Amino acid sequence: MSSVIRSPKDFCAALIYLVIGLGAIYLGREYPMGTAMKMGAAYFPSVLGWLLSFIGLLSLGRAFMHKGAPIPRFAWRSLLIITGATVVFGLIVRGAGLLVALPVFIFMTSFASVKFRWAPTLALAVCATIFCALVFVKGLGVPLPLIGKWLGG
Repeated sequence: MSSVIRSPKDFCAALIYLVIGLGAIYLGREYPMGTAMKMGAAYFPSVLGWLLSFIGLLSLGRAFMHKGAPIPRFAWRSLLIITGATVVFGLIVRGAGLLVALPVFIFMTSFASVKFRWAPTLALAVCATIFCALVFVKGLGVPLPLIGKWLGG
C-alpha cells in the first residue's frame, strides 16, 4: 500500500463498505422505492446501501488521517469452517429441522474461533435455537420445520 495510506486496515474496510453499499444501491435501482410509510422493494437496500457508503467514506478519510494497524494474516481456516457450516446448515435444515440444524451451525462456526469454549457455545446454541424457533417459525411464520422429516417431523 502507498505511504499516503496511514491505516491499511481502515482503507480495506472502507473499500468493502463502499463496494457493498454502492452495489446495493445499484441493484435496487430497478425496483420501486416507495415511501417510509409504504416501502417499496428498493427502499431497504437503498437506505442500507447509502448508510454503508457513508460509513465507507468515513473509514476512507480515517485511513488517510490516523495511523493504524497493518492488515493481519488472513484467517483461511476460519473462513473455510464458517463457509462449511453455512453449507451444512442449508443442506440439513429442511431434512433435520431448525432445532437440529441451528445448534449444529453454531457449534461448527464456534470451532472457527481460537477462543472456543464448550459452556458458552452450548448456552448460545440453546438460547439462539429457542429464540429463532419462537420468533421466526412461530411468530413470523417462516416455513421451516422445527423437526424435519429425517427425524419423523
